Amino acid sequence: AKSTLARGITDILPDAHDLVTLPLGASEEMLVGTLDLQQVLAEQKVIFNPGILAKADNGVLYVDEVNLLADSLVDLLLDVSASGINYVERDGISHQHLSRFILLGTMNPDEGELRAQLLDRFGLSVELSGQNSIEERIEIVRLREDFDRDPQAFIASYQDQQQQICQTIAMAKQQLPRITCSAELRHLIATRCDQANVDGLRADIVWLKAAYAHAAWSGRKEVNETDVIAVEALVLNHRKQAFDKAPSNKSNSSNKPNTDAKPPFSRPSSEQHSPAAQPKNNQAEQAGTQSDPQLDNQPDSQSGEWGSMATPQQQQTGEPLTSVLPQHSMDSLKKQISSVANLTK
Repeated sequence: AKSTLARGITDILPDAHDLVTLPLGASEEMLVGTLDLQQVLAEQKVIFNPGILAKADNGVLYVDEVNLLADSLVDLLLDVSASGINYVERDGISHQHLSRFILLGTMNPDEGELRAQLLDRFGLSVELSGQNSIEERIEIVRLREDFDRDPQAFIASYQDQQQQICQTIAMAKQQLPRITCSAELRHLIATRCDQANVDGLRADIVWLKAAYAHAAWSGRKEVNETDVIAVEALVLNHRKQAFDKAPSNKSNSSNKPNTDAKPPFSRPSSEQHSPAAQPKNNQAEQAGTQSDPQLDNQPDSQSGEWGSMATPQQQQTGEPLTSVLPQHSMDSLKKQISSVANLTK
């Protein structure tokens, strides 16, 4: 019922706010609007065809499954939500108009995450678990049956409650400019944001505004600690999750070595590939032991020499191949020759 809840918000807002929906498959022109260049050439006038952002001005821009929105549209929303102005440019002709809206989105985190930049643009968030008790499930089904049986009568039965909510919101909005907040509670907000490791100061600003709104809703003229704590989860929940999932750049975040990382590749020494060394290596592999430390500690100057071949000049002139072999390979070869000689005696 995420969409049902979102669409019902406009009915309780004190001012007349239109709910404009941004479809997931919308194009950039549908979002920002278009310029009629034919009219420019024919009549020397700029004709602007409004898009969704123009229709959402002073209203609510609703995006269902906002985490599935195309990146190009997300970038446009970020620009307009930050400036409140929509710029449309085409072939050297430009047009701009105000686009100040309440951005309202719903999403299922299991279907994909929302970019952190856009997630931070949402001032408050409400998390729905969907886990209801047996009594709650029965009551939800009963209410749905009543609505399906007679929708108009069902809506009328809640008219008084909804009207009371609208009046409370209107009175709180009038009281809002006169609400004050002490320095101690401002320090509490800043401390909580710092402890949550949220990025930037938007959380601090939104938290203070939400505390003002809660105090006005409760009929108080000054923010108290109850107001600050009441809106904490609404402000920090999605911001803290986004920070926890982002990679940390702090040098002191973890000093432990990564035991899961694979060791860097290094070329094997010539002794590991010599006939005399093969039986030992096979036994080591079967026993699950490490390679011979003496082979691992060869000088760095040997790197790049393994598998060397004779140059074309050496092949033509008949120069000895030993000139291109490393010294430790020569020693190994001499030992093998000496062993064969001893066996033949």
